[in-house]
Amino acid sequence: MARGWPQWTAAGLEGLCFKRLGEPYLLARSWLKYKVRATTEAIVGAVTGSATAPRTVLLGRYDATGRLQYTGRSTTLSQAVGRALADVPTPPMGGHPWQGRRFSAGWGPQRTLEVVLVEFEGVLEVAVDVARDSAGRWRHPSDRTASARTST
Repeated sequence: MARGWPQWTAAGLEGLCFKRLGEPYLLARSWLKYKVRATTEAIVGAVTGSATAPRTVLLGRYDATGRLQYTGRSTTLSQAVGRALADVPTPPMGGHPWQGRRFSAGWGPQRTLEVVLVEFEGVLEVAVDVARDSAGRWRHPSDRTASARTST
């Protein structure tokens, strides 16, 4: 029966947790998790590190009004992916929709990320889990970037 449950993401299902039948609820869990993943496209709006050596990318998607909204960020990029992305982003032309915005390194009172705003003429294909917060942002970082392509 559980094989069909991951298809219920539209109803809010984010994944499944597994534990042994005889195992009590423990704070330090030994449970296994299965997260529902999706591949989607996003725009790179900022990077951590530098534009020539990005460590992570901050991702956005356009809303119904055409404004770039922050949706989440990646985990630390591999050196190969960082090198591949190094030539793609450029400094923003004119105003950037995220100018003056602060980005947190995680949930709660975490440190503020030092970011470099960029203009990215294309989309990045990313793998994300389907968990979202109340603002529609991905709750967990994208753990891989599949490919980048520039728009024409």
